[in-house]
Amino acid sequence: MAKVRITQTRSVIGETQRHRGTLRALGLRKIGQTVEHDETPVLAGMLRKVRHLVRVENG
Repeated sequence: MAKVRITQTRSVIGETQRHRGTLRALGLRKIGQTVEHDETPVLAGMLRKVRHLVRVENG
């Protein structure tokens, strides 16, 4: 299965609790932190909700 590399680029200050929870569920806590996940439809939905806070790369 394809891997996706996700990096948090912006702060969660001022964001809704749902956005904060989504980033936490992705495993992101700090700006600049990077995690890898398998590409799934669930992950795609999560990334759509927080696309303004993260950078997504194939890899």
